[in-house]
Amino acid sequence: MTAVPIPLSDLRRRQPRFTGISPGHRACQGCGELLAARLVTEAAGPDVVVANATGCLEVTTTNWPDSAWRVPWIHSLFENTAAVASGIEAALKAQSRSSKVLAFAGDGGTFDIGFQALSGMIERGHNVLYVCYDNEAYMNTGVQRSGSTPVGAATTTSPAGKERLGKRHLKKDILSIIAAHYMPYAATATVAYPADLRHKVRRAIEVEGPTFLLVHSPCPQGWGHDGSRTVEVARLGVQSGLVPLIELERGAVTGVMPIREPRPVADYLKAQARFRHLFADSAEAARELQHLQALAEHNIERYGLSAPGPEAHDSEGADTVRRGGNQWA
Repeated sequence: MTAVPIPLSDLRRRQPRFTGISPGHRACQGCGELLAARLVTEAAGPDVVVANATGCLEVTTTNWPDSAWRVPWIHSLFENTAAVASGIEAALKAQSRSSKVLAFAGDGGTFDIGFQALSGMIERGHNVLYVCYDNEAYMNTGVQRSGSTPVGAATTTSPAGKERLGKRHLKKDILSIIAAHYMPYAATATVAYPADLRHKVRRAIEVEGPTFLLVHSPCPQGWGHDGSRTVEVARLGVQSGLVPLIELERGAVTGVMPIREPRPVADYLKAQARFRHLFADSAEAARELQHLQALAEHNIERYGLSAPGPEAHDSEGADTVRRGGNQWA
């Protein structure tokens, strides 16, 4: 009797409880990055190879002699994750193997140090899903500002004081830069909406060619919020408009998560100690708050995030975190 091969996409859908990361890693309580990595590997399934940049995800999951990874995994340098992933993909292709290559890095290794290699990977058309876990600073080395750090946020290298109210530069619009490469698929996601994240990972996995996923991943230590509030803070980012959830194909926006009930940006900022200086009784702080509110409103207008009415998959109808991977449709 001849065995009928199961398509890889069907195989991955039948692995709802699989996770590429085991419990027992050394991440902080409430770490958004580890939650994001677990969600991504659950959705991607076991037939993958991971290239992982230096950073929190790497150091908390691979403390010698232990490893939390349950899939083939290789540590790259801070700056060359995309190059290492490209080499793995080329080797697998030469061996006629169909395993998907995943490249994992933080915002420092994506927005800044590793962008040159990422751009080259996309331009050459490697069949790699690149995932950036965006916690908006260099958290592993002491919470230094990165190209992803929002304007007004306090870090150890952009402290808030009498001269300046935190970082004075806008967050780099990495998705527009990625979109300029006209790659097959790119999207933003967050740990607060796991079904949306799962959908985007599966979509990216099935695409032949380079794909990119930017996952907003709160850091309790760097952002200054309790670890139990990670998902709550992440949802406020989406609901305020500062973290738009969108999908792009060949540079064009093809999907968005509408915001049913927009929240004031202040609700999101108040939940984080890195922005507490913006609530001081001063004209400068008030202007910075207005600036951030204007940035959120610009996102809402730019991407058409205003919901005409209640929808099943808008910011209020979409899911929250539940136990058991098979509950995330």
